Amino acid sequence: MPNKLTPEQEMSHRTRRGFLGLGVGAAVAAGGWQWLNSGYYSGGDVSAPLRAALQFNERVVRGALFSDQHLVKTYPASAIGDLKENGDFGLSDDFDADDWTLQVMPRGGGLPVTLDLDDIRKLPRYEEIFDFKCVEGWSTVTQFAGARFSDFTAKFAPGSDHARFVAMATPPDDKGGKAGYYVGLDMPSAMHPQTLLAYQMNGADLKDEHGAPLRLAIPVKYGIKNIKRIARIAYGETEPPDYWRERGYDFYAGL
Repeated sequence: MPNKLTPEQEMSHRTRRGFLGLGVGAAVAAGGWQWLNSGYYSGGDVSAPLRAALQFNERVVRGALFSDQHLVKTYPASAIGDLKENGDFGLSDDFDADDWTLQVMPRGGGLPVTLDLDDIRKLPRYEEIFDFKCVEGWSTVTQFAGARFSDFTAKFAPGSDHARFVAMATPPDDKGGKAGYYVGLDMPSAMHPQTLLAYQMNGADLKDEHGAPLRLAIPVKYGIKNIKRIARIAYGETEPPDYWRERGYDFYAGL
């Protein structure tokens, strides 16, 4: 028959087991934290494991849920509200709309095309009234009018609808010529029938703070993808730089 431990010995035994368990738990937690924070992407602040999870979610949404036949809910004009002047990245105060042009880089390295607003206004005009949603949690029913991005692509970059991605950027800033804001889009979302290159909002021409003279209105994405004051559009096969992706957000940013 084994010797019975005294109360003091039993307490000491349990204490040692408790500290051993805490040590193992701490080691597992530390290892998990190191794994989650391992392999940071250059130019970003999201670890490789977390980025892989975001990319997996994107594949699920794109492969199983997204369809260009699924239209975002639209609203009557009576539901229109006042959209916040949210985000001024790339909106220089000394911008002159009369000097604005749009440079288009077709898929496959074709010759670039330079356009002005009259070129875009010649395309069929469409309008959408949808609930503009921000990643901050607010939304506002807003009307946008302009040209469908699919019509724009067919006219000014024929064949580029077969690209995998499209990149958009604001005019270069005064600090070395880099765009102040830029987004990357998957081509299926860009070619969605409700995606517009908009030059009007709520029945009037765009104001500077809302991206005049031309902005993106893409109802299947959060507001961070609805880039204002577009000055460059480029079609390509590799995922382009994206302002908020580099700061930890999902590249897809879809609803």
